Amino acid sequence: MVLKSILSENSIQVVDSVSTWQEALKRASQPLLDSGVITGEYVTNMIKSVKDNGPYMVLTDYFALMHARPGEGVSRNGMSLLVTKKQVDLVGKPIKIFLVMAATDNTSHLKSLQNVMNVFMDQNAYQTILKGNRDKIIELFN
Repeated sequence: MVLKSILSENSIQVVDSVSTWQEALKRASQPLLDSGVITGEYVTNMIKSVKDNGPYMVLTDYFALMHARPGEGVSRNGMSLLVTKKQVDLVGKPIKIFLVMAATDNTSHLKSLQNVMNVFMDQNAYQTILKGNRDKIIELFN
């Protein structure tokens, strides 16, 4: 599977800073909203999930895999990425990378997620993403 079909250039954003994790999540979700992959309900559900369950979406230093219950507000599987050059607090955890994952069901997105996470698990690639150079980040997923 080609990574750019999962995480396209249009769905990768880099910004200097955001004031809150909710703002970061909304910005990260915008490409998926614009393309009809998700609705506002999905964004609301992701925010509610963090408020209800804490920062469980933080997988490692500076990285959060944002998601909500599959299917609710999701028309098709998709991902988008926001990198902030300055960290933002997500319920006590410093985050710079917001990867939004939208899934229609519990299983159809797993292969795509595995392929994308392989990039994040490569330490050199992870450092490149953390530095926030959009062109270099796009290269990682092409």
